[in-house]
Amino acid sequence: MIDKLYKLKKMQTEQKLMQKGQLIAKVNNIDEEIALTKDKIKTTSVQKHGAISDFAVLAIHKNTMKLHIAKLDIEKNKLNEEINYIIKEIVELQKQTEQYGYIVEEQKQEEIRKLLALEEEASSEYIQSKYING
Repeated sequence: MIDKLYKLKKMQTEQKLMQKGQLIAKVNNIDEEIALTKDKIKTTSVQKHGAISDFAVLAIHKNTMKLHIAKLDIEKNKLNEEINYIIKEIVELQKQTEQYGYIVEEQKQEEIRKLLALEEEASSEYIQSKYING
């Protein structure tokens, strides 16, 4: 039973690590998109002798991109909070895995001690029977 719990906790830890990796990848994608959007804001322009409405459209476009960046930052912060929560879960699962692993190892050691005691008893009985019959 303990062995099954140990394997379960180990598997859960691995799943959380994969989930953490996926969230980190999402955060990296958001960082890339933010960088691209900031670059677009810097490089967006209008024709040199364009109409005044071009400047208004440009301002609206830049404001829209800034709003997009703000939304991405909010999403990034949520993902980072989720990552921190998953890290706490991983630490707890690792603690539990270690505990169950220790118990499993103790059970194995106890089985070995029992086997050695049985072998010692059997060899002692064999020697006694040889001594009596000899």
